[in-house]
Amino acid sequence: MNGSPIQSAPTLTLYRNGSVYSAADPFATAMLVDGDTVAWVGSEHAATSIQDSRMEVVDLHGALVAPGFVDAHVHTTELGMSLETLDLSGCSSLADLLGRVSSYAKGTAGLILGSGWDESSWPERRVPTAAELDAASGNRPVYLSRTDVHCAVVSGTLAADMQLHEYDGWDNGFVVRAAHEAARTVSRAIDPDQRAAFQQAALRHAASRGIVAVTEMAAPHIAPPEDLRRLLGLDGALPETPLPQVLPYWGQLVETEAEVAGLLDFFEGRLLGLAGDLNIDGSIGARTAALREPYTDEPGGTGTLYLTPEQVGRHLELMTRAGLQGGFHVIGDAGMDVALAGLQLAADAVGEAAIRAAHHRLEHAEMTDDAAIAGLLRFGVGVSLQPGFDAAWGNPGGLYEQRLGERSRQMNRMASLLSSGVPVALGSDTPVLAVDPWAGVRAAVFHSNPKERVSARAAFIGHTRAGWRAAGESNFMLGQLAPGAPASFAVWEVQELMVQTPDANVSAWSTDPRAGTPLLPALDTGDEPRCLQTVHNGIELYRASDLAG
Repeated sequence: MNGSPIQSAPTLTLYRNGSVYSAADPFATAMLVDGDTVAWVGSEHAATSIQDSRMEVVDLHGALVAPGFVDAHVHTTELGMSLETLDLSGCSSLADLLGRVSSYAKGTAGLILGSGWDESSWPERRVPTAAELDAASGNRPVYLSRTDVHCAVVSGTLAADMQLHEYDGWDNGFVVRAAHEAARTVSRAIDPDQRAAFQQAALRHAASRGIVAVTEMAAPHIAPPEDLRRLLGLDGALPETPLPQVLPYWGQLVETEAEVAGLLDFFEGRLLGLAGDLNIDGSIGARTAALREPYTDEPGGTGTLYLTPEQVGRHLELMTRAGLQGGFHVIGDAGMDVALAGLQLAADAVGEAAIRAAHHRLEHAEMTDDAAIAGLLRFGVGVSLQPGFDAAWGNPGGLYEQRLGERSRQMNRMASLLSSGVPVALGSDTPVLAVDPWAGVRAAVFHSNPKERVSARAAFIGHTRAGWRAAGESNFMLGQLAPGAPASFAVWEVQELMVQTPDANVSAWSTDPRAGTPLLPALDTGDEPRCLQTVHNGIELYRASDLAG
């Protein structure tokens, strides 16, 4: 599953009669692929001149060829599980959720697993109780993860079996912190073959969305380390078909060099770093993100800090010395304070230049003020953002406003981070959000705060080239289509191409064809791009049945 060649496309493939997103030729309509490399991009007239009998010719019929997407934050097994279990993302009310549980229970046996619910938009504005889940399920064990996956609701049957009322974070069926971790661990006790099936289903799904690589954010509180070993094929079980490349991180805190060495050995040197969902704090939805000031809808509540600056600093020091990336999940402003204090401690230990050279990363960074942005820039830290969070929760009256009041206007500051020079890569945090990279691009362009909107081009780069850079990829040609670049791309059926900026009065010059800005799909027409083919390093990962050629 790591992108190694399994089967190759024909040696020479000429794509023509479409549009090619390429800075090398912004007006290109054709592209020649030679094995695993882009050999040429150019005009239709030139394509006619070079076409010969050795080539497979794909008539694009106006389709767009663009660099393949990289999702900068993925939970692969969890995504596969969400595709195969009870989907609650569309629930419109508490009654709707309970009804779906009841219907699902009639056709299944054993533990009921579900995910994706979000009570912030329900008329009841509350979660189900353990007793209500017992009644809906017929007294079956039930575990339903909230959309942010940092909390869940469980049935009384499951709670009694596990004695969850004795754990910190138990509240009449609603579980956070220790109670949630215990319930989640039991709910994820599945056999290795089933894990592999979930993983392959997830990666096939990603490929069908034009994704050539996923940044896996595994962690011991999410799944055992064997889960990541299986995902990487380190257990000898390789998939029969090619799948997107996995860029692996393991979110485990270390305090000694021996611990680092042990983990690197266990994962056979494949880890990019000990980073990802190594939690400094929790989530806004669960009210466990650590805040400087209390939650608007929970007076006195300021969330939860799971790590100290000293722990953060020691971890980053060890990662820097090992030549690996370190990083953390951080959402609240108080959580960001801990991250920055830890960076300073690590810099005191190994030197600021060494910290900058390590290119450590933070996940989410939803509440980042100007001082924090300056600190991230100073220490050379990149940020993995999920612009879809704003689309889901940043609307007036939405989750952010309910939890944070006026502070909600300063969430997910993509434009501020980019304009300051902080590296930003985009992802979905799936299964928190659906795997839909164009939706992520659109969310960045139409951010709820006009000051934080960016151009479609900037967001597209954040979801392609920047994803490779964030993972430390040394081949700077990845994420673009130009002669000599890896043949990693997707073909899209589109209705309209344009240069889309966040404001018609900003960078209007770039809409002029003479500016030579490559075109992307119009994202405000309601016509979603449809993936026709996904190719990574010359290997076809996905092909729609109606792709010509």
